[in-house]
Amino acid sequence: MSPSNQLQERLNLLTWGLQPIITKLDITNVFLAVIAIAATALVADYARMLYLRSRMPPGPFPWPIIGNTFSLPKNKPWIHFEALSKRYNTPLITFWIGRNPTLWINDAWAAQEIFEKKAQIYASRPRMVVFGELGSGQSSLVTMRLLNNADREHWRIHRKLMHIGVGVQSVRGYRAIQNNESKIVALDFLRAPYEYVKHLERYATSVVSIIAFGRRVASYNDPIITEVIALMQLAADLNVPGKSFPMLLETFPILAKFPRFMPWFKGLGVRRQKGGGHFFFQTLAEEACQQYDAKSPSEQASMPTPYAKILATEAQKYNLPDAELSSLTGNLFGAGADTSSSTLVTFVLACVAFPDAMRKAQQELDRVIGPDRSPHWDDAPNLPYINAFVKEVLRWRSVAIIGGQPHSPTQDDYYNGWYIPKGCWIQGNVWAIHHHEREFPDPDRFYPDRYLEGNEYKRPFPGERGYMTFGWGRRVCSGQALAEQGTWVTVARLLWGFEFKKAVDEKTGEEIDVDIFAFTNGLNMRPVPFRCQILPRSDEIREAIVREGEQALRDLKVHEGETKYRMSTFYQQMKKEVGHEPVLDEKGDVKIVKVK
Repeated sequence: MSPSNQLQERLNLLTWGLQPIITKLDITNVFLAVIAIAATALVADYARMLYLRSRMPPGPFPWPIIGNTFSLPKNKPWIHFEALSKRYNTPLITFWIGRNPTLWINDAWAAQEIFEKKAQIYASRPRMVVFGELGSGQSSLVTMRLLNNADREHWRIHRKLMHIGVGVQSVRGYRAIQNNESKIVALDFLRAPYEYVKHLERYATSVVSIIAFGRRVASYNDPIITEVIALMQLAADLNVPGKSFPMLLETFPILAKFPRFMPWFKGLGVRRQKGGGHFFFQTLAEEACQQYDAKSPSEQASMPTPYAKILATEAQKYNLPDAELSSLTGNLFGAGADTSSSTLVTFVLACVAFPDAMRKAQQELDRVIGPDRSPHWDDAPNLPYINAFVKEVLRWRSVAIIGGQPHSPTQDDYYNGWYIPKGCWIQGNVWAIHHHEREFPDPDRFYPDRYLEGNEYKRPFPGERGYMTFGWGRRVCSGQALAEQGTWVTVARLLWGFEFKKAVDEKTGEEIDVDIFAFTNGLNMRPVPFRCQILPRSDEIREAIVREGEQALRDLKVHEGETKYRMSTFYQQMKKEVGHEPVLDEKGDVKIVKVK
């Protein structure tokens, strides 16, 4: 072998021997390069966060990637944001959910300036992973993002269709329904006062069921009540910022790309991703239209046309898919039942905890109305204290405690020199707004007098209503007029009819105090269960309650009916009937796919 060949062979042997080391070095270099790139990206992203923080309203210092998420309290974060606003002495605070800044408005005048005066640019929604992308997304009026002209036109169509159902001009046509159903609530309170929460849930559910489907809910044992309210309360829980799953998906949105069987999706529900809720409400709407068409002309003339029937006709002009049609009736049916009943449970708590306000209202009712009939909206001009009482119910413990869904600006904006970036999450903290000592001295006291002229507690407040319970601007609650109308007549009638008192311990004979701070944690909060006594105020009033309630039952007979569908068993029922399972295609229309 020549010297050159020997040298080449030795080099080959050396290279072969060093190959594992070279390979290992290559892997190490790649690994180090990846780490370097990731570290650079992390530093750059954190620098972006700190730069934004220097321009935005003050708030706690954020950590990289996780922001301030893990400093959130387990319950009632709106109280935490109120405390931060006081600590930094500012109407707006910035709180980082992961890498994204969220702004919280804790002042009525700032909310008015931003959400009302600049309503056009604050009408959109931010990116919402849990309630938006994993929920209804662009198919629902509530969650639609307005990122371009097509989105805005799409949203206007939905808003127009919702106004047909519950707009200011439409709700006066529902007064007879609300009036009769509230008379039945009074009758139910007389017969089974200990079930007052169920009576109020039945009332609220029945009103929206008649409006949406032309069919009343006659019994509080009807499963559709508890199922729909439970669904709405779940949805409310999915709107409260949190440091546990599924709300941690807002901090780590990449996890939303994983298959739905992963543990962090627990609590969302499989049907939620399949659009099942949409098809359930669509099925109810189709059933309601068939039942309405089967009624005689005289029966149809004696009742409002169900919203589902109106929607089926109107929506043909816009070629809306099934998911969007059903979301309109679903939003009306679900949200109206939960929020209205929660408001009325809060009213009962206020009467028990603050009997002086209740008695003052009853004195006015006795003077103006008397014991022979219950109050009506026509009496409102002569009942200034009742009007103030209802306002205080809506202010004292507002149900939509963080003002509904978050807003998001469609362009960069400024407030008092602070930067508000396009697309950020901005929310009104109704708790802080309604408990600001400047507008509402002694805010936890239920004190309707604060709304009366000449009272020392009366303070200036933006807007004529004196509260911001239903949100702001173009995203104000569509059902506000219906809710206010129903709350007024029900509160006035129950104050006229009943004395609300603390429950008495059977063993000790002592009164059981109620806790005015014991409320649930969801977006739509309500009092935790409490006991109380509900007693008719006189024999004359008792007789009037029975007379009016029985007449109301006769008047509502045209709305009697029953659905054969139940949310909890809907899919099993559909598979039993047709052997297939309903889902939604990419366009949002219902299709049937065979179950394997």
